[in-house]
Amino acid sequence: MRPVRTLGVVMAIGVMTFAAACGGDDGKSGNDTSSGKSVTVQAANGPVTVPAEPKRIVSLSPTHTETLFAIGAGSQVVAVDSYSNQPSNAPRTKLSGFKPHAEAIIAYKPDLVVLSDDMDGIVKALEKVKVPVLLEPAAAKLDDAYDEINDLGQATGHSDEAKKLTGDMQAAIQKTVAASSKAKGLTYYHELDDQLHSVTSKTFLGQVYGLFGLQNIADKADKASGGYPQLSREYLLKQDPDLIFLADTKCCGQNAAALAKRPGWSDLEAVKHNGVVELDDDIASRWGPRLPEFVKTIGNAVQKVQ
Repeated sequence: MRPVRTLGVVMAIGVMTFAAACGGDDGKSGNDTSSGKSVTVQAANGPVTVPAEPKRIVSLSPTHTETLFAIGAGSQVVAVDSYSNQPSNAPRTKLSGFKPHAEAIIAYKPDLVVLSDDMDGIVKALEKVKVPVLLEPAAAKLDDAYDEINDLGQATGHSDEAKKLTGDMQAAIQKTVAASSKAKGLTYYHELDDQLHSVTSKTFLGQVYGLFGLQNIADKADKASGGYPQLSREYLLKQDPDLIFLADTKCCGQNAAALAKRPGWSDLEAVKHNGVVELDDDIASRWGPRLPEFVKTIGNAVQKVQ
């Protein structure tokens, strides 16, 4: 799979073992450190003590980069990974969250590093040289997403902004779902790539669709219980979903027209009745501030077929 597909890739390679240690009602520490006052945040890698207002943050997660800027900590960010394309003014570099290089990260003299996966033991490598690291993995449920945003707010001196953001996100999502209350019974297929990999209801994405009461056709095909089955063409055609959501428009060039050209797909209800939804790959693969946009897209699609 491609690194750009942040949520799907990170979960598929093992972050479904998400540590429950992440975030919560963590209080600020009044301890004095060599750099002054500090705060202690409960992250997936345990309690992490960071400067009260870090000035040189490095983000190796596109989702967390979006969050840092959304809560007003953008001016504190000195470097982000190569896939952090939102917002456009984020200081993108060649740093990688998938193949992190400790020396390259340290070169930016960070007083806080934020990442979503501990690839190649990068957390210990940075902790060894006294660089505070917040490990905030891919969200396994909605509460995890809100919790991580609040963690970043606490760690950067923007707790109030983080709380406001999560409150606004929750309100927007609830409003969208309430307006689509008649969606129960509709079936759907979420496509991760053109090899027909999908997600089940147990995944973060599946739970988002579940807010609408939509039925996931991939659930019965998940024999390995991993949450990311590869469906066969025959199985998918037999299931004939009411809605098809394409999260591979950028990576794989897929769209409604391309689906109609696949053998047998032109007869699907979703293809015949405008039930194919072309998603933004990035929005559909991240669990940060733009989550309400993803939910809104689902809601709009549901209303069209009701």
